Amino acid sequence: MAQQTAEAQAILDELLSGKGRFNFAKMEEQILKYWGSIDAFQTSLKLSEGRPLYTFYDGPPFATGRPHYGHILAGTIKDTVTRYAHQTGHYVSRRFGWDCHGLPVEHEIDKKLGIKSRDDVMEMGIAAYNEECRGIVTRYTGEWEAVVNRLGRWIDFKNDYKTMEPWFMESVWWVFKTIFEKKLVYRSYKVMPYSTACNTPLSNFESGLDYRDVTDPAATVSFPLVDDPEVNLLAWTTTPWTLPSNLALCVNAKMEYVKIKDNATGKIYVLAEARLSELYKGGTKAKGNKKKGYEELEKFPGTDLVGKRYVPLFPYFTSMSDTSFIVVEDSYVTADSGTGIVHQAPAFGEDDYRVCSEHGVIDKKMEVPCPVDANGRFTEVVTHFKGRHVKEADNDICKYLKEQGRLVKKANYKHSYPFCWRSGTPLIYKAVPSWFVEVTAIKDQLVANNKETYWVPEFVGSARFNNWLEGARDWAISRNRYWGTPLPIWASEDMEEIVVIGSIAELEELTGTKVTDIHRHFIDHLEIPSKQGKGMLRRVDEVFDCWFESGSMPYAQLHYPFENKHVFETGFPADFIAEGLDQTRGWFYTLMVLSTALFGKPAFKNLIVNGLVKAEDGKKMSKSLKNYPDPQIVIDKHCADALRLYLINSPVVRAQELSFSEDGVGGIVKDVLLKWYNTLQFFAQSKQRLELATGKVFKPDSAKGAASTNVMDKWILSTIQTLNKNVKREMEAYFLYKVVPNLLNFIEQITNWYVKLNRSRMKGQGNTQEDCEASLCCLYESLFQFTRLMAPLAPFFAEFAYQQLRPLHPQFGDASAAPDAAGRSDSVHYILLPEPDMSLIDEVIERRVARMQEIVELGRKTRDSSKLPLKFPCRTLVLVCTEPDFKDDVNAMADYIKDELNVAEISFDDQMQDWCSLSASPNNKVLGRKLGKQFKQVLKEVKSLDHDAVSAAQASGSVALPCGVEVAAEHLVVELNVKCDVSKYGAEIGMSGKMFIALDLTQDRASLSHRLARELTSRVQKLRKSAGLKLEDEVEVFIANEAASGTPSADFVAEAVKSHAAEISMKLSGGQIVDAQHLSPHAVVIAEDSFKLTNPEVAGDAAVPSTLQLRLVIAAPAVTANRPKLLEACSGNEELARHAEHTLAMFTFANMQARKEVPLKLMLNSKSPVVEFVAVRGEHYFVGQKERV
Repeated sequence: MAQQTAEAQAILDELLSGKGRFNFAKMEEQILKYWGSIDAFQTSLKLSEGRPLYTFYDGPPFATGRPHYGHILAGTIKDTVTRYAHQTGHYVSRRFGWDCHGLPVEHEIDKKLGIKSRDDVMEMGIAAYNEECRGIVTRYTGEWEAVVNRLGRWIDFKNDYKTMEPWFMESVWWVFKTIFEKKLVYRSYKVMPYSTACNTPLSNFESGLDYRDVTDPAATVSFPLVDDPEVNLLAWTTTPWTLPSNLALCVNAKMEYVKIKDNATGKIYVLAEARLSELYKGGTKAKGNKKKGYEELEKFPGTDLVGKRYVPLFPYFTSMSDTSFIVVEDSYVTADSGTGIVHQAPAFGEDDYRVCSEHGVIDKKMEVPCPVDANGRFTEVVTHFKGRHVKEADNDICKYLKEQGRLVKKANYKHSYPFCWRSGTPLIYKAVPSWFVEVTAIKDQLVANNKETYWVPEFVGSARFNNWLEGARDWAISRNRYWGTPLPIWASEDMEEIVVIGSIAELEELTGTKVTDIHRHFIDHLEIPSKQGKGMLRRVDEVFDCWFESGSMPYAQLHYPFENKHVFETGFPADFIAEGLDQTRGWFYTLMVLSTALFGKPAFKNLIVNGLVKAEDGKKMSKSLKNYPDPQIVIDKHCADALRLYLINSPVVRAQELSFSEDGVGGIVKDVLLKWYNTLQFFAQSKQRLELATGKVFKPDSAKGAASTNVMDKWILSTIQTLNKNVKREMEAYFLYKVVPNLLNFIEQITNWYVKLNRSRMKGQGNTQEDCEASLCCLYESLFQFTRLMAPLAPFFAEFAYQQLRPLHPQFGDASAAPDAAGRSDSVHYILLPEPDMSLIDEVIERRVARMQEIVELGRKTRDSSKLPLKFPCRTLVLVCTEPDFKDDVNAMADYIKDELNVAEISFDDQMQDWCSLSASPNNKVLGRKLGKQFKQVLKEVKSLDHDAVSAAQASGSVALPCGVEVAAEHLVVELNVKCDVSKYGAEIGMSGKMFIALDLTQDRASLSHRLARELTSRVQKLRKSAGLKLEDEVEVFIANEAASGTPSADFVAEAVKSHAAEISMKLSGGQIVDAQHLSPHAVVIAEDSFKLTNPEVAGDAAVPSTLQLRLVIAAPAVTANRPKLLEACSGNEELARHAEHTLAMFTFANMQARKEVPLKLMLNSKSPVVEFVAVRGEHYFVGQKERV
């Protein structure tokens, strides 16, 4: 442990040394080393043992692909919330999981081995195939771990779970057996994409891999009504090969249908009114030709057709006439194509199967009529086309129907169609036997359980997910695959005797065989004796859909119920989960279904749903298009904290889309992390300066800071406590999108306001040393608390900041303090977040500073619009406002406002109408298109809004108009109508419309004199910085003016320096700017700056120079002789006096500071007499600029 501590300290020493230019990404790599040296994550878990449990489930990704921005986003959300849970006093176990089974893995192996069909797998052998799959499952786990760790996410990879582990699979078996025993499982059929070349169904994922444009025959076919054979219903299809399996026709109950008489044939047809164009391009009739077009006989809604029976096209399934060959209705029928009547072949269409099941045409628990074999050929049932491949039979089927008088029209139809990615042949949709969870039986309970969960954003749970549950269908959980958890079903050949296994032990008992692995190739050969005399029961062929496995992870990751029973039952349901919006129909759904089926309650309590991360151009991120930057490159270039903050401070945490921009990540570094870093450095420099000045070690004292009477000290302490309170409230509500902006805004508050407005105090330029100490105590306290609040979001820089601040904490090195106590703790991530100190919150001061900030920002805006730089002082700032306490608030902050806006005085007025008015007009482009004919009235009413109404609209975000239209404030074009003298004043109005400012822009001699003083101090500070001087380095400053002494220019400069001497002294830490005539000829010049200043013309004062040509000189402090006094001491001998002057100049400033006199012994040559006298400081010579001037 001692070695580990020494290693950790060495890493910290290097990290905090401050050598070289600071690099955020390199800092993070050092922090990772530090965390590794103290085993930070595991230590945090040990320190939190015994605390209340906070359960988190991590949805398992596939390890066959690399992590992308979607994974990074979800991981950041999860890490932020679980870190926060830990730091609010909980024990949070975090285990990574891997989805190891299913198509993504098989797809990789099929590409590797060139496998194209089921026969290829059988020839290879399932055992060899599955072991190939097992071999690549962990291909990218190392890369995943590296990326996840580099992002600062704390999660356990060593104690991970994999869905291919036998103990995980055993729990999946238990889940299945439990819901099977609850009679929630049945065997039926599911229509799936099917490859006739590979003899296997494909998933929706696979079916989308290869879409091609094809031309298929489109047939319009007639169906005579049984009760009125003269009337023919017309149906349209692009798959004529499905017509032999027709069992029903479907209409839309809400659509309008027409009965027409064809003028050419005299036949009577029924089709949707909106689809008459499918048959007739020229309308109802052509003039002079009664043989074209049609005659409309009747119009009626689709409901009138429901229940009518029709004559079958083929005789193959007439034995089902009791329930088939009937018209049903469903909303999926549209008027977009066809005839508005859709032919139903339930074995070959997902909607067909659903509609026919719902209307009793078929029984979903019985075998569906499917006269197509595994190779896509018609079986003996279809006698006319037996043995023909279905796609090849299309034209012959149309020919047969034409001969039977049932083909009304045949055309070619070009459309996009899915092909098998393995064989390159067209897919068909085909009903295959599958095992289902009867979700419809627990639908009401699912909806009720969802209402017990808390979703962020709320609409995803209450609308999107709720709607999905209300329309839930039974879930097909089996797949005809190889690499997956086998269904634990042993059945007789006729499927009448079924045994479902719920554990490995049960399988061993029933088969008498030791079992170590339960993948197919280990158990498919095992048989169970029948109890009904049906011989031996064999396992069914299917494996579980991998979604069933991931939905079982709350139980299987703990090997429940075989182990960890108490751990599971204590922590179920999970306190928190998070994934993307696409999981509303994926993992969120399977979790909810299985937990409801097993325990009658949801699997989780709280859920954050994130949106999709797209490329910067708004398109899907694509490796082939290379339209997004590699995440690792972004991290190495900018840093992980910046990427984390960018993602969780975007619309994507509100389930909206994000167009990823690397510039946005860079912006976080510049606008957030760099400002935070600079504030830490400023604190460190100010502390060092104070210690040099006092000779004492500075120790922050929170009590001293709290006792400060300085308004900005009180404000920053109040603000950090308010932030703490708000962060706690919003995090408990899982509103990351509210938390992050507040935290990032505090960076602005502390850097651009607190530090900026208190810089002189912290530099020791305030009234007293105690004042300096108080401001540094407040800055330390604010930075320390902010660092702890930011720790869950920016874990790297929070750690860096903590380690910088930690040595100053009272508990640093205190062995009696708890190991996770602030200061004593080795990591910021061990420390519990502080409770907000309500006694420090002062709402009045926060309001006053907020008003001050608004005034300053409006003043800056006014200067910008008036093209008057801040360096030019202004006489008066007029503030117009009628709000309560406004004048008192401004007076309390007046000095800050004057200084920030460079104004001499502030005046008040409460008559807004004397100064300005607001008017509005609607955004024509947006509202014109949106409102149509209503826009004219809206335009009139918006333009009639008075000042108060426009102000209210800006404040509330919208305005309700008399015509009943509500217009958003963003759709109003607001104009400020200024009534004051615009030649004298620059003006702006606040966003609320309740405050107006007018800035007197006129310039006079006094304002320009002040401008010159500020310009000089600013240039001196820039010269010091460019010369690389430290804050404690003392220098002398001189100004040279090209104008001769006694001229207006010279007098103006001398007057500016003299009249503003106090301000110059404060900003230059006690230094002054003096005339260059006092610059010693022996002085060492450090830096100089020649520049020209131009003054505006001042009415009535010709003495203000229009141009100033100046030179600033910074020199090292020097010893300067008083020539007249030296000449007197040398009895008027000029040569001897010069010798004395040179002798004094040889002494350094440092050597002379402590001396009061210098004995001199002078002689010009060996023959001249010796002159001796004592040179007295302040009489014969001066040490430094202050004495000399």
